[in-house]
Amino acid sequence: MTVLNAIFHLFHRWVAVWCILLAASGPAAADDAQLWQALGSGGHFALLRHALAPGTGDPPDFAVDRCETQRNLSDEGRRQAERIGGRFRANGIPAAQVYSSQWCRCLETARLLNIGPVRELPILNSFFRRYERRESQTRRLKEWLAARDFARPLVLVTHQVNITALTGVFPRSGELVVVHRDKGGKLVVAGTIETE
Repeated sequence: MTVLNAIFHLFHRWVAVWCILLAASGPAAADDAQLWQALGSGGHFALLRHALAPGTGDPPDFAVDRCETQRNLSDEGRRQAERIGGRFRANGIPAAQVYSSQWCRCLETARLLNIGPVRELPILNSFFRRYERRESQTRRLKEWLAARDFARPLVLVTHQVNITALTGVFPRSGELVVVHRDKGGKLVVAGTIETE
């Protein structure tokens, strides 16, 4: 009987631990599912920080039209961008309106998502080296977004500084920030999705 009691108590402890783990992980999974659903159903858009590109900023000889002068995606960054595109499709978003910064790491990320034609949008360009542009560029992005129809999924591939200026969120490479436009036109962060 003692052995049976010990087994019974161990089983109940295991069940309790399992329930705690499920409770801890359940809401995050549910939140991700809700965010993907919101993104696909209208009224929301996604800001995506470009995939992994080692380093910070860009070299001194940076030129927007010459990728060899820029910090670019690593091989892992390219694989990451492809996986992120797979996450869109797996969550019922096979196609979206895709806009990108003109920086090569953003354009490559956007193309590797493979969820729609990529359009360059200069107001998504990084102001990391020209921080005085932060306010005016963010204001112009808000104006651009105010004129958009969010009926179809919309993805903006850009840089950490741009995303942080617009939302207050400091995303990691490849992280999605899902934003809702309320009835008054205010942009509200619905949540973030870590894609890795």
